[in-house]
Amino acid sequence: MGAVDRVIRFTIAVVIGILYYKGVIAGTAGIVLLVVGIVFLLTSLVSVCPLYSLFRLNTRSSNPEQPEVRK
Repeated sequence: MGAVDRVIRFTIAVVIGILYYKGVIAGTAGIVLLVVGIVFLLTSLVSVCPLYSLFRLNTRSSNPEQPEVRK
């Protein structure tokens, strides 16, 4: 998982958490979005997305100068 992908996932997770806490999103939709936010947060922290492995997607930079982060 690339650095940009991790930042985007983390940002979305934080925004969803804040919106849920403030009561902007509530009910069933709020709970579903909160679960999605938790999944985004966890995948951004561990740098692994199971769906990326399943579909063989890679968001890491192919720049040889950038060191690859190992899991």
